[in-house]
Amino acid sequence: MKRICIVGGCGHVGLPLGLVLANSGFEVTLLDINKKAVEMINSGVVPFKEDGAQELLRKELDEKTLVVTDDINVIKNQEVVIFITGTPVDEHHNPKIHEVLDVVKYYLPLMNVNQLVILRSTIYPGTTQIIEQMLYNHFGVQPKLAFCPERILQGKGIEEIKNLPQIVSAISDKARQEAEEIFSKISPKIIHLDPMEAELSKLMTNTWRYLEFAVANQFYMMVEDKGLDFYKILDAMKCDYPRAKSFCKAGLAAGPCLFKDTMQLSAFYRNQFFLGQSAMLVNEGLPNFLVQQLEKKLGSLKNKKVALLGMTFKADNDDIRESLSFKIKKELEFKLAQVFASDPYVKDTYKLEDALSVCDAVILGVPHKEYLDLKIDKPYVDCWNVWERK
Repeated sequence: MKRICIVGGCGHVGLPLGLVLANSGFEVTLLDINKKAVEMINSGVVPFKEDGAQELLRKELDEKTLVVTDDINVIKNQEVVIFITGTPVDEHHNPKIHEVLDVVKYYLPLMNVNQLVILRSTIYPGTTQIIEQMLYNHFGVQPKLAFCPERILQGKGIEEIKNLPQIVSAISDKARQEAEEIFSKISPKIIHLDPMEAELSKLMTNTWRYLEFAVANQFYMMVEDKGLDFYKILDAMKCDYPRAKSFCKAGLAAGPCLFKDTMQLSAFYRNQFFLGQSAMLVNEGLPNFLVQQLEKKLGSLKNKKVALLGMTFKADNDDIRESLSFKIKKELEFKLAQVFASDPYVKDTYKLEDALSVCDAVILGVPHKEYLDLKIDKPYVDCWNVWERK
């Protein structure tokens, strides 16, 4: 069975993939420069919340099908090298593709022409072609290069890798065949696309989700600003009406993917993707609107004690990357409020009972399961419609 090295393998994308591959008979090496994460995983501890990962990790470590290291030289003896490096955006919302290129370039001296190279994370359209040229310039012959984007829901990665179709694209038939052989062992169905089609498919998937949230959030702000009940209207819209069935609730659209991928798609279309730019303004504006709602209830936020519940970017998770709850916190502090941030999944935040006991009001940032049955007897703002409306 093939020897596979996952570069950046200790993160939210690499670790679930590595565990599933190791459990499917491959010899997997997780390579990561994060020494703390390497140590934790080698000790049998998953450094973040991922369903089913803990048990699977201990099993694969015991069976020695999984190696976790920060020694870059392990790349030399691999048959497959998978890069888990996505494309971030800069402060002007432009794709920073050099970060992907720099990672590949760093490991290139340790690689050989016989290895299959797979790009896994979200990348800007055309990046696969640039890396193909980089590899060709180094090896002098056409490389084996594939782009097989991950499409998992964070925290549910192991489950979804096993159950979702896998998109496979490659620059040659040989690379496509070898990539398909790997992913057909762990995925129920393979979908073939050309590299740029695959690159766009990932961006468009995340952007579509971002747009869905923006529509709901815009309607929420429009209706609530007029003193009406958005969710009463939403329930009426969806009741036994199939064409409105998929309409999503309002909520903070945050995290490391949706915003940046929408901006990448905008850059790809010469910054003329006006729907995407409008969605960004709506979703990024929701935190300010929620603070304004609370301000209306209290008259003034100056010296008020506000419990902010939920600091991660999504419910029942421990990832705070790009969480909009921090934007709420800053806006509250700008209004001279005292903020008691609480989250059961985030260290160095207030305990729930302590935050609620001292606060004058509450904002629900993230609807963790721990909050669903709370009875709040103080003014609050809940855009998720978790608590009974007052």
